[in-house]
Amino acid sequence: MATKQPGALMAAEIAQSPQVFASAATAQHAAPDLSNIRALYTIARGSSDAAANILSYEYMRELGLPVTSLPPSIFSIGQGVDMTHSATIVISQSGASDDLVRSARGITARGGTVIAITNVAGSPVEGAAHITLPINAGPELAVPATKSVIGAIGTGMALLAAIKPGYAAQASAASFASLSRDHPQSAALTSALLRADHVYVIGRDTGFGAAHEVALKIKECCALHAEAYSSSEVLHGPLQLVTNPLLILMLDTGAPGTADSMDTAEARFRTAGATVFRIRPGDVGASNLTPAAAAAVLLYLLYPVILATAVALGHDPDQPATLSKVTQTT
Repeated sequence: MATKQPGALMAAEIAQSPQVFASAATAQHAAPDLSNIRALYTIARGSSDAAANILSYEYMRELGLPVTSLPPSIFSIGQGVDMTHSATIVISQSGASDDLVRSARGITARGGTVIAITNVAGSPVEGAAHITLPINAGPELAVPATKSVIGAIGTGMALLAAIKPGYAAQASAASFASLSRDHPQSAALTSALLRADHVYVIGRDTGFGAAHEVALKIKECCALHAEAYSSSEVLHGPLQLVTNPLLILMLDTGAPGTADSMDTAEARFRTAGATVFRIRPGDVGASNLTPAAAAAVLLYLLYPVILATAVALGHDPDQPATLSKVTQTT
């Protein structure tokens, strides 16, 4: 019997991501009634929380409603909070984490509407939600989530398109589906990660959520220290760490109003002698993307780099030593 190559499952699932995103972003959903909604919230863990962060910026820009993340523990170990005139998007690949199920039930009990984005049909989270939007990414067997994260972003965009007709989910889906090439600096990025002890992943707007996901993947797949920062916040205390060897990955979605802070951060890091890579969807010719879709493209471009780094370091990213596919937390 042939021995499975380390990372083979993750590689196959990354390759499926463009079509998963295109299908998710163009799915037709009925628009929920948000006429009495004054705020939107998200609840998620890990990679799903990074997808929620990306979507929160997109929803705030497009809908003009405040969107922020709630910690599940408010409902899973606490008594909850008043959720009147609010809706919450719960994102979970498996839909099986007990704290998310408790959160969905608690939100309903406190007067809120629950919208679930999940990849497993019939999950407990789906059973506790008012509305469920399936990611439809198919089975995800590698422990690190990839196609389901990108698919969750696409599903959130499809929901936004249902709420706000004219939102450019269709054009983004077409652009993403046409992607078939690696980032032109993949080899250089992998080499830099192999030399790195500490990594800063920098983004702004939807790129900040993408930065959280990339930093998480570097930690869970490569066992390297990585932190995510906003390009504005990193110029405060965290900038001091550049006095030590530091690799900087800048995820540039091109979202409106983000160029100045990204340019300033890049200049400061380069002046201080850091190794800096600034990655944009345009590096592979991607265009006609909303900021959320641009963030998803950046994940697609960096997942293979993280996979290659992990394998070169002797890890099997399909099965990280200390992790499992479904994490039970409270």
